[in-house]
Amino acid sequence: MSQTDAVLDQEPKTRRERGKRRDPAARPLGVPYIVRNIPTYDILGEESLLRIEATGQRILAEIGIEFRDDPDALELWRKAGAKIDGLRVTFEPGMLLEIVSSAPSSFTQHARNPARNVEIGGRNVVFSPAYGSPFVMDLDRGRRYGTIEDFRNFIKLAYSSPWLHHSGGTICEPVDLPVNKRHLDMVYSHIKYSDRAFMGSVTAESRAEESIDMARIVFGRDFVDQHCVILGNVNVNSPLVWDGTMTKALRAYARANQAAVIVPFILGGAMGPVTNAGAIAQAWAETLAGCALTQLERPGAPVIFGNFLSSMSLRSGSPTFGTPEPAIGSMVVGQLARRLKLPLRCAGNFSNSKLPDAQAMQEGVMSMMSAVHCGANFILHSAGFLDGLLSMSYEKFVMDMDFCGALHAYLKGVEVDDNALAMDAFQEVGPGSHFLGSGHTLRNYQTAFWDTDVSDNEPFEKWSEEGGSTDMATRANKRWKRMLDEYQAPPLDQAVDEELLDFMARKKTDTPDAWH
Repeated sequence: MSQTDAVLDQEPKTRRERGKRRDPAARPLGVPYIVRNIPTYDILGEESLLRIEATGQRILAEIGIEFRDDPDALELWRKAGAKIDGLRVTFEPGMLLEIVSSAPSSFTQHARNPARNVEIGGRNVVFSPAYGSPFVMDLDRGRRYGTIEDFRNFIKLAYSSPWLHHSGGTICEPVDLPVNKRHLDMVYSHIKYSDRAFMGSVTAESRAEESIDMARIVFGRDFVDQHCVILGNVNVNSPLVWDGTMTKALRAYARANQAAVIVPFILGGAMGPVTNAGAIAQAWAETLAGCALTQLERPGAPVIFGNFLSSMSLRSGSPTFGTPEPAIGSMVVGQLARRLKLPLRCAGNFSNSKLPDAQAMQEGVMSMMSAVHCGANFILHSAGFLDGLLSMSYEKFVMDMDFCGALHAYLKGVEVDDNALAMDAFQEVGPGSHFLGSGHTLRNYQTAFWDTDVSDNEPFEKWSEEGGSTDMATRANKRWKRMLDEYQAPPLDQAVDEELLDFMARKKTDTPDAWH
């Protein structure tokens, strides 16, 4: 039997083995997070960075930031030496830099399964699902309001993927539940249907505190006081306003030694300048103030320096996502965060497309690659983002998870060792032959290349005749249904489950339903 015949003879087995590796029921749930082996991409020199920081300092000192509806935050600033005029607070140059120096440069967020703990900061990269959409969509039922069933489905899909590392937070809004109580069901769903790290509520101080209380039931009060187990994503009301809802939630997380993710939302031309440098300086000032407030509440509390740059159509006024200017701006934000020695949340898989189509993937890749190259440690919106974040798409979720899988291989970089240099393969094959059946190929074929779950790499004829001429979105539709069918929940201690349910029942009974 020739070498080629031998390889062809074993090909069905090879395909079966590769199929088993792709089957979510047959493969492990992947690494807990990525350790990047490629460098960050720094695009600005020292002089330009200093000018942006100096402009940010001038904004803080000359314009200031308003802190609304939170007298306790104003009192913290007063005691720290800031100047207060009504609700507006101004800061002497360098003041906030000194305050944030107590924040850790990296930290562990613990999961209820310790094997799923994530390291946030340094060279580590954590992929988390998209966050905050009121609508969901799929190819079967179209666009509709999200429900708690959709919320649970996305948690299950995320848990079933080896390419995501975090359960996320408000993956979609379950609008079928009361506004003032849905956070209980959301946090419980993260705990019940996944054993990965997760995020809590930030829509009111009491909801933040109840999210943390539920985490205490799972991990124990003393453990939570000393370790981060839950994140809260808080947003600046750009331009230059921190409202009380957000600062009270921010302080609740910091007070409990839990991590707040501090994120301005700057829509260039609306909530910030149309020019990148000015928008970045504004974002730096707003985010720095939020990070500093966590340290005034509890020095040493973990905090993540976040950023969300976006553009807009100056013809229509509509927001645009996945465009080049915010993407390249993220590179600069990464440089600034590293100078502050703070973990970074930046960019994500953004798109304004209304369908899981070519526009969606083009825009998503543009923004996601900027997150990868700018050095982001915690990448929220890694999967599912569609319709300008108004909709969470089942098909886009699967397509994006597949792309996250490709990024695992990309961030791994290029290994250079004896096996990778493959000298034994050259010696075996020699000139003019092929490597298909070589010992080196057979030793490495299972791990040499990343495997897609939704792309079609078959010849055109086979795709046309056997595959039904399907596109990626159609394949993703079948994929998420199969993943949900095969989902198996991680074990949860019965006593913990009962205590969580009792806690939720008491909180729901104590308060009338509110729907807005």
